Amino acid sequence: MSNIETAPLEVECASTPAADVEIHTPRDVPLGGPRAMPVRRTLPQRSRSLIGAWCFVDHYGPDAVTRTGGMVVPPHPHTGLQTVSWLFAGEIEHRDSSGAHAMVRPGEVNLMTAGRGIAHSEVSTPQTATLHGVQLWLALPETSRHTDPRFEHYAPEPVRGGGWDLRVFLGELAGSASPVRVHSPILGAEICLEPGAVLELDADPRFEYGLLADTGELRFQGTGVVPGELAYVPTGNTTLRISASADAAVRAVLIGGEPLGETIVMWWNFIGRSHEEIVQYRRDWQQHIGAESHPGADPADRFAVVPNDPLPPLPAPDLPNARLRPRS
Repeated sequence: MSNIETAPLEVECASTPAADVEIHTPRDVPLGGPRAMPVRRTLPQRSRSLIGAWCFVDHYGPDAVTRTGGMVVPPHPHTGLQTVSWLFAGEIEHRDSSGAHAMVRPGEVNLMTAGRGIAHSEVSTPQTATLHGVQLWLALPETSRHTDPRFEHYAPEPVRGGGWDLRVFLGELAGSASPVRVHSPILGAEICLEPGAVLELDADPRFEYGLLADTGELRFQGTGVVPGELAYVPTGNTTLRISASADAAVRAVLIGGEPLGETIVMWWNFIGRSHEEIVQYRRDWQQHIGAESHPGADPADRFAVVPNDPLPPLPAPDLPNARLRPRS
């Protein structure tokens, strides 16, 4: 998914310590324009930029595709990150410049590694009436942020217990492990609870965790969380406790990981380490799509064409006129 804000902030992100459960409320962002499908963004926030290496959390739907037009995101670039697509309902067609062409379906994770540079598009399929899911980004650490781009798909088997089930799409949890390749200690899982159910999970004390509530009211480590909110707990926990109210079933997405320990700069769809890198990434993309001309430069150095994609590529927004102060 693209961050399609017309004036995105340049954000210098770093891990921030916390003592208790934090509740982060989302802000609405239109995907493709003011009349298009809205998404709810809970990361990054001014008060929290990262959870482990997770740096971006978008939550959307249930969206009536016939009313909004669904998801139509033309080819656009990424650097220095991995995108994680996870659906609850609907279907999205994915194409990228590595040559991958795949469908995103409920219960199946699609992970795209941008590395040094990739372009991709995402469009909800004609048969999709309702679209509902999350789009997550992982910041790549310094040791692997210039890796080759690639695409992976995985359909995890559910793990079930008394009144609950979960699907681990990244990392390890409750005896289930994902084979999808990541570059830092990380966790991603969908969790479903029946009304009144309680789930206790062994936690890695090195990890910080976030729980995104999708449906139903729940409690996380004893703190109430309503749909759309993202609850955060710092490192040091050995147990995670999630409970559903007696009135309704709960669905949530649990993310976690070791604090990244690096400062990153994120602007539009790029992650780098400095203002100058972001400027260069934007210049490379604009040159690739023919929006800028630089004699003697090779427009294919970083980005490549998305094969067989009928949509014109998305130009980058204008950079800010000055450096912005970093948010922590």
